[in-house]
Amino acid sequence: MNQEEKMMTALRQVIDPEIGKNIVELGMVRDLCLDENGTVSFTLALTTPKCPLKNQISSEARKALLAVEGVKEVLITFGEMSEAEKQALFNQNKPQLPSLAQFNQIGRVIAVMSGKGGVGKSSVSAMLACGLQRQGELVGILDADVTGPSIPKLFGLPPGGLRGNDLGILPSLTKTGIKVVSVNLLLQEEDVPVIWRGPVISGTINQFWNQTIWGRLDTLIVDLPPGTSDATLTVLQSIPLSGVLMVTTPQQLASMVVRKGVRMVQQLNIPIIGLVENMSYFQCPDDGRVFPIFGESHAEEIANLAGAPLLARLPVNPQVSTLCDSGQVEEVNLPEMDKLVKMVTQHVFEVSQN
Repeated sequence: MNQEEKMMTALRQVIDPEIGKNIVELGMVRDLCLDENGTVSFTLALTTPKCPLKNQISSEARKALLAVEGVKEVLITFGEMSEAEKQALFNQNKPQLPSLAQFNQIGRVIAVMSGKGGVGKSSVSAMLACGLQRQGELVGILDADVTGPSIPKLFGLPPGGLRGNDLGILPSLTKTGIKVVSVNLLLQEEDVPVIWRGPVISGTINQFWNQTIWGRLDTLIVDLPPGTSDATLTVLQSIPLSGVLMVTTPQQLASMVVRKGVRMVQQLNIPIIGLVENMSYFQCPDDGRVFPIFGESHAEEIANLAGAPLLARLPVNPQVSTLCDSGQVEEVNLPEMDKLVKMVTQHVFEVSQN
């Protein structure tokens, strides 16, 4: 086997995740050349210049080539397939595309709910997803807060990041590989309002659930909007939930609204995994004193009503707020959140056994 054949063999190990075939078979490798100094150069022809997977594919191609004896450096130039090549590729692969029912394998689905707005439900959803991802799980987030989506901002995902093919919607990927679908990923500007009535919102949520190419996930987290109307009802009735995680804050007003959410979930006979009290206290970094700056906790009362455990009290932490505001929620390191991730995993298992 000559050197070019060795390099092409190595590149056959690099799979396009969207199509499921190797990049040599797909005709994506062009002008492969090895110079006398051990530098390999080639053009990677993409189906679109904005392909969100191009960095992943090029990184794997570079790694595969550097494993070939005699290769010291790899230079990759990005190109684009012609329209005729794209059409031929589409026609070639179309009959082989599996149905979503065959493709999607989701272990458990957890809805994060409060009923009350402003309690940090989306940040809890995002940090829970990050914690599960750090444990080695494959995680996705369905942002069901259609008119007030926060998830893309927390992860620093730009607008317009969703794509699709004949099989369905391709979710955006965060830096650590969490899959996300959200209305804000369909918009060209993140602050464009979504002025839709209930039936359209419900239809969008159903479309995100039924038409997204999630692939294999250990956990899918559904970030619910405030309230107990159409959007929340759609999720609770249409998606097979493993359980609901309730989020509250210490204020009596918040606890009153969250109790409405608890009663709604109970009426629909959906398991409540547990309760999280967010913004529970502030701990002074100088002397360690704890200040309940939002008042006395009512979390135990809500937990008793829900018949579920109080899993965690999360503190007010300015560093967490700064990271979330700057789209770096994956950088958050909160010990209380690590404990919550373990508790959620344990209680979801217990709920599934009952």
